[in-house]
Amino acid sequence: MNYSEKVPEMVLVESHLSGLGLPKRGKVRDIYDLGDALLLVASDRISAFDVVLPNGIPGKGYVLTQLSLFWFEGVEKLGVRHHLVTADFNAFPERCRPYRAFLEGRSMLVKKAKPLPVECIVRGYLSGSGWREYLSCGTISGEALPKGLLESAQLPEPIFTPSTKAEGGAHDLNITFEEMKVLVGGSLSEEVRSLSLHIYQWAAQAARARGIIIADTKMEFGLDPTGQLVLIDELLTPDSSRFWPIDLYVPGKGQPSFDKQFVRDYLLSIHWNGATQAPHLPDAVISQTRQRYFEALERLTVNKDGSH
Repeated sequence: MNYSEKVPEMVLVESHLSGLGLPKRGKVRDIYDLGDALLLVASDRISAFDVVLPNGIPGKGYVLTQLSLFWFEGVEKLGVRHHLVTADFNAFPERCRPYRAFLEGRSMLVKKAKPLPVECIVRGYLSGSGWREYLSCGTISGEALPKGLLESAQLPEPIFTPSTKAEGGAHDLNITFEEMKVLVGGSLSEEVRSLSLHIYQWAAQAARARGIIIADTKMEFGLDPTGQLVLIDELLTPDSSRFWPIDLYVPGKGQPSFDKQFVRDYLLSIHWNGATQAPHLPDAVISQTRQRYFEALERLTVNKDGSH
């Protein structure tokens, strides 16, 4: 099944669903409060270095939603509580019906939860900000690593490296686990770390069987109205993870990827410093980024016989 041919190349940069009230807009998602639940709409916005870029990637919100659904279904079998209620548009409230063209395939009804004030990052390989910190200090989030590791090297075992959750365009900052305990509390931090590592290890094994290395991933958790810990937001998407093709993996350099690293690399190539106005992406970068996102979706969710 070729998802990219099925999904129209319409770009949804912002949703304006007047019958549902004013949304809260994140970097990618528009969140509508429906009273007893939230409606999460995944736009086609793309951010890099914590800045939202002017033009979107056609169908990106569809990919994020479908991959999140795939993984939420999987972790549910592991006994992990999550916020998803349904992504079946026919089960959405009646007032959503006029907006089928905008919502179907790219939106989810979710339970309300109070997000924890940290990003929960698990790294199985040395890349990105983790690689930069390792070069500088020999650590990631204050945790010492063996000497002499190469860029993109597989770590001896996956590590949990939390970060702050920045607001309003500020940059997330890596923090130590001890600093996370101060923000969240000791026992809850231990539970989140254990659960994050468990999800990553399960997902990494599942992805490897389909030819993809999950180098690292970012998860978010919250507390539901009863105080129970739940997995929220998106899960194991090209926005929140680094996906590398196994057959092209060579440690010692940056890797080809099925995620927004392609956009980051373009911005670095034009020496954009992140402080000036974000540049428009060329058509070729948009097209190739779209192709990478859809290839990740197809590799991870479609079986060899074409079934899901």
